Amino acid sequence: MASRYKNIGQLFTEQNRGYIRNPIYPTLPLHEDDIYIITTSGDRYDTLALQFYSDSSLWWVIASANNFEKASLAVQPGVQLRIPGNKTEAVKLYNEVNSLR
Repeated sequence: MASRYKNIGQLFTEQNRGYIRNPIYPTLPLHEDDIYIITTSGDRYDTLALQFYSDSSLWWVIASANNFEKASLAVQPGVQLRIPGNKTEAVKLYNEVNSLR
């Protein structure tokens, strides 16, 4: 199970089949450490997360900050994206929102 799902918890159906609720992605406030980039051909949320956070599994931080959390991992070229500078705060907000469920 991916680490971002650990605080959501596993639920079970009446037939005892396990499932995980869909995660809720928090609104990430602007921060003075945020970076803004213009995407180029071939950019993807996961590779940008690897580049900026050294962790491709944090793709959702960038997608959420730009209201694209339900889009594909591929990013259109020429789009301005905000890369949240404080990934720790983003993960903390995500865990808080999803642990209350």
